[in-house]
Amino acid sequence: MNPGPRPASGSAPRRGPAAGGAPPGPHAGVRGGNAEPGGAEEDDLLALARISARRSGAPDGRGGSPDRAGAGTAGEPAACGDHRDDGRVHHGGAHHGTHHRSAHHHGAHGSAAHDADWDGARRTAARAARPLPAVTVPSAEALGCTLATSLEALTDLPSFDSSAMDGWAVAGPGPWRLTGQVLAGESADGPLEDGTAVRIATGAALPPGATGVLRREHGRVTGPEPSHRQPSEPGVPHTQPHTQPGPQVLHALRGAPAPGQDVRPRGQECRSGDELLPSGVLVTPAVLGLAAAAGYDELAVVPRPAVELLVLGDELLDSGLPRDGRVRDALGPLLAPWLEDLGAEVVASRRVEDDAEALHRAVAGSSADVVVTTGGTAGGPVDFVHPVLERLGARLLVDGVAVRPGHPMLLAALPGGRHLVGLPGNPLAAVSGVLTLAVPLLDALAGRPLRPRRRVPLAAAVPGHPTSTRLVPVVLRGTHGGAGGEAVPLRFNGPAMLRGVAAADGLAVVPPGGAAAGTETEILESVC
Repeated sequence: MNPGPRPASGSAPRRGPAAGGAPPGPHAGVRGGNAEPGGAEEDDLLALARISARRSGAPDGRGGSPDRAGAGTAGEPAACGDHRDDGRVHHGGAHHGTHHRSAHHHGAHGSAAHDADWDGARRTAARAARPLPAVTVPSAEALGCTLATSLEALTDLPSFDSSAMDGWAVAGPGPWRLTGQVLAGESADGPLEDGTAVRIATGAALPPGATGVLRREHGRVTGPEPSHRQPSEPGVPHTQPHTQPGPQVLHALRGAPAPGQDVRPRGQECRSGDELLPSGVLVTPAVLGLAAAAGYDELAVVPRPAVELLVLGDELLDSGLPRDGRVRDALGPLLAPWLEDLGAEVVASRRVEDDAEALHRAVAGSSADVVVTTGGTAGGPVDFVHPVLERLGARLLVDGVAVRPGHPMLLAALPGGRHLVGLPGNPLAAVSGVLTLAVPLLDALAGRPLRPRRRVPLAAAVPGHPTSTRLVPVVLRGTHGGAGGEAVPLRFNGPAMLRGVAAADGLAVVPPGGAAAGTETEILESVC
């Protein structure tokens, strides 16, 4: 998606482990077919039949691990088919649905909603955590954090009357006798008497008695010009001015300036004690500049949540072409910088083998506020996220969401106040998991208010899943810089695909059953 502003990486105070570990690598896995969204009646009926078969526990005839399913076979609609967008990279086959997965879910403490509705899952994630404790840091280290308290001016801004233009500070109607100059950072020798003026630079303090500023292009000076003495000996620069007898006189070419013209009065922007920004505002470079102007050397902030990214899978490659049944890791490079853009501090990104003990050690040993895993959330032979959470005594808050792609995502509360977000292993399904669970959780930890919701009409009809929300990559046409416009759905929106989301401006939230052209649809804008 199109990039947006992002906080500087590493600027916020750290509370988690030092960044390190294996080089970040994306969890990719594009082993599925190249199905496109369809909408044909027989495809919808086929999808409904498969859902019914899974709910009754009957096989659907396609087989395969529920965590290694594909984006559908050629000719099967990626929109309405029952994709196994869940766990990790895969060849094909439908996932076994909630009935199959629940056998692995009942062991973890707590009672999470199985296949919760999409909006409800987001609300649960937003309520799952409170803001991290506030810290006071040097202002330069606050970039990307959130203001823990309101920013109040420690002084008037500006703190003195100053010139808004280069020119002359004048007293009275003119013409004026020039008596000197005042540069930025200097103070006048004394008050101006009526009929006098001084040269003045933009931002310089206005001398007492000045009635206004005459712009440089609106005035003319008559009288002798300064000359320079010749050096008394070779090598001595002639920098000492020598003024001929007689005063210089300033004349206004367009009349005398009105009282207060081109003057920045003290307190024009704010008075000492005024609230400049409320708490909960993201500290951007502009906020740092305002804080410095208002007199701050330190800021009280809610720090950026520390995140550790665990990319699961023995089938992943860090370089070269896919080969021998292995695929390039695509989620590490996608998720690590995106989580930073979302306001987190990624303290580590590393690969974890398909081994329950290795995953347990990684999660138990992490001190990050949030652990994000990719893959392993379903019930396949090497899907260990649920057993590890049970062993750790975690409490499942969300265990499956009625959304396509990405429905096997989960959110768990770990002992010690930490959280784990389990993302599906397919790329677009993982993007769905970040937008559904990680974004509201990170915003809650960072003390940020809910993000504004934007609704844009669809340029074309989008087929829906019979029972689940769909998140569909779209390009916004005619909407940048103002209201109006429309969202154009993109192809290549299968759970294992990144081509669509890489070209998108956001993801459209399509309700169960689909949406007709012209329907006002919520757009999730991101920077992935």
